[in-house]
Amino acid sequence: MNGCNGRNKEIECKTPYFQTILEMFGPVLFNSMQFRKVTVKVKNMKKLHYSELGLLNTKDMFARAMTEKYAVPAYNFNNMEQIQAIITGCIRSASPVILQVSGSARTYIGATFLPHLVAGARAMVEEMGSPIPVALHLDHGNSLELAKDCIDSGFSSVMIDASHHSFEENTKLSRQVVEYAHAHDVTVEAELGVLAGIEDEVVAEKSSYTRPEEVERFLELTGVDSLAISIGTSHGAHKFKLKPGEEPPPLKFDILEEIERRVPGFPIVLHGASSVMIEHIEKINRFGGAMENTAGIPEEQLRRAAASAVCKVNIDSDGRLAMTAAIRQIFIEKPSEFDPRKYLGPARDELTEMIIHKNTSVLGSAGRY
Repeated sequence: MNGCNGRNKEIECKTPYFQTILEMFGPVLFNSMQFRKVTVKVKNMKKLHYSELGLLNTKDMFARAMTEKYAVPAYNFNNMEQIQAIITGCIRSASPVILQVSGSARTYIGATFLPHLVAGARAMVEEMGSPIPVALHLDHGNSLELAKDCIDSGFSSVMIDASHHSFEENTKLSRQVVEYAHAHDVTVEAELGVLAGIEDEVVAEKSSYTRPEEVERFLELTGVDSLAISIGTSHGAHKFKLKPGEEPPPLKFDILEEIERRVPGFPIVLHGASSVMIEHIEKINRFGGAMENTAGIPEEQLRRAAASAVCKVNIDSDGRLAMTAAIRQIFIEKPSEFDPRKYLGPARDELTEMIIHKNTSVLGSAGRY
């Protein structure tokens, strides 16, 4: 392959273009050659600071959100249509935004391609004359190496999720990430407590609530900039096992309030905070889907959280459901349609409207910029 050298089942790339090709298609291309594992090495890759992409870290975003009592939306994306919808929705609602990707989403997009996608999003903001701040965040980073790689490729914020380890191991790994990140003016989020559910590479059968008595010591030992806590949210579209007519259990606001008392003014993050909007579930099922026993976090509980120390709310499943609902409708109503623009376009529009709703009616972030 021009631009790459292969030897001993290792592929060495000298250009970013071929790195992206290998990241996306390497396993398919080389499985037929009986390569057990394809390793991509990139030579002469220039480090990229987030300021070169027009991004900001989350420090000032969170400070303003804490003062004005709202939460900054953190929307996950995996492709072009999603990031276009997120940016358009936040521009139209004048809301700050954190664009976030998991490690697997970064692999899906392509680590080299991702900064160009984000640069396009920032160009949209400038083209539309909007002053909204934009951050790029690693969601649920699971290693120091991944955090470093993201920091060196344009991320302005990273999460290190070592919540499944012991308190000591969580503290140690979080501190290591903080030391590297702060040297590059990148903000760091960590997590105490475990959220149940399945989403991307995050899998946990049971949740464990955050212990407020551990929070102060953890913050002192690590120096992280924000903390994700477990107060009853969970990942995915099936957050609770409910009987027909049964309401989701309330979030543990007593834990949140005790954490606020112990570390006043410190930015708190809620993961697994999708509402699993009933209109999207009904549309998915009406057009051939099978989304049963779904349940999310009621919007009134999220509004209460956003008015407290919670200044970042993660939303992923709701975005997936909105797009899936629109795509399923097109496929059923127009079964002969095969132009991706004709179903991805409406899906993008559906997601845009959902984001405007979230910013305006749930998080309180609309009209802030």
